Amino acid sequence: MSLTNAMSGSPTQTFRACLAHWQAMPGAFKVGSIILVAHVLFALLGVFWTPYGFAQMGTGMPLSGMSWLHPMGVDQIGRDVLSRFMHGAHIVLLLALAGTTLGMLAGTTLGLVSGYLGGLFDEIVQRLVEAMISIPFLALALVTIIAAGPALAGEPALIVLVVGLVYAPRIARIARAASMEIATREYVAAAQLRGEGTWSIVLREILPNTANVLLVEFSLRISYAPILIGALGFLGFGIRPPTPEWGLMISENRGLLIASPVTVFGPGLGFASLVVGLNLFTDGLSRMLGQRSVVGA
Repeated sequence: MSLTNAMSGSPTQTFRACLAHWQAMPGAFKVGSIILVAHVLFALLGVFWTPYGFAQMGTGMPLSGMSWLHPMGVDQIGRDVLSRFMHGAHIVLLLALAGTTLGMLAGTTLGLVSGYLGGLFDEIVQRLVEAMISIPFLALALVTIIAAGPALAGEPALIVLVVGLVYAPRIARIARAASMEIATREYVAAAQLRGEGTWSIVLREILPNTANVLLVEFSLRISYAPILIGALGFLGFGIRPPTPEWGLMISENRGLLIASPVTVFGPGLGFASLVVGLNLFTDGLSRMLGQRSVVGA
């Protein structure tokens, strides 16, 4: 019995079908999903409740270490590290999701249209894409932030724009390759004979048939996004203090690694578990959809 048919049956049948469907999924997908759900729940908790205010000073003796009142210790100016860590969880997730979504929208649109039209337009777009891809992630991000000027420095919108700009060319290259393959199919030729325009063909014929490839690409890019965001925060180009973005927390407390290592380990383990969860989810998703993710592209 398929999952769709079981959903219209009794609650017992629905539960059994969902359970069987879950058991049939790749192990990496299941583990990654559990880790990501845990991060989302933790982030939601941090939005509505933390033991102390994330910028509240004097919550305890500075560098007093772990205790029942401060499980992750207290930083050098008396702020509770656990409260800052909890509040920062949703910031990392939202920035990663928003930035990757922006890059996906821009890159997918450019890549699909370029691959379908070909010719001079495709040639110009690909030269620009190759030029941007030749610049390392972090270097392109830093140049963009510096070019934006001090007025926008530290703004979440700028970080989202930077992540989107960094990812868009790489996504465009994948989308173009998929579009060029689909553009030769008979149903695309039939749409052209019906007199449909470029946007209609791209949206109705090409986009739905490249959805699997683009979905895997989205999950791959979002698994890299926390690393980029954390690196920017660590270097002082991320969210403006005292907002507790995890990369910024590591940067603020790196000098305390000997005196109070727990203040650094918390955000570090948060980043590590999030990236591992996203990578496992991406690997499992690519197996389920029969796609191969291009690692490091």
